[in-house]
Amino acid sequence: QVQLAESGGGLVQAGGSLRLSCAASGGTFSSYSMGWFRQAPGKEREFVAAIKWSGGRTLYGDSVKGRFTISRDYAKNTVYLQMNKLRPEDTAVYYCAADPAAGSPKTYDYDYWGQGTQVTVSS
Repeated sequence: QVQLAESGGGLVQAGGSLRLSCAASGGTFSSYSMGWFRQAPGKEREFVAAIKWSGGRTLYGDSVKGRFTISRDYAKNTVYLQMNKLRPEDTAVYYCAADPAAGSPKTYDYDYWGQGTQVTVSS
């Protein structure tokens, strides 16, 4: 059983930056690909980014390409999401998730989810 805990959300002005963290425990971190998703009020959960268990491949949603970067630290069992050039439309609850396979943009491929952290971007 893997437990995930996100942190780093908050309120930021448009054009600013935030770094989200997701600490994993209770499992073998290096065995899981990790993903970030987000969900705005009244909308479906949206894929943001994923990184393969090996760290050798990353995927990004079209709306965040070139602005967000996913990375992982095996020593700290933590995955990060660096978010730059934030826009009001990035406002959402951000979730990290663990996938026992190669990393996917599909929510159903992920076995474990965190509770989420709120990101609010003001215009």
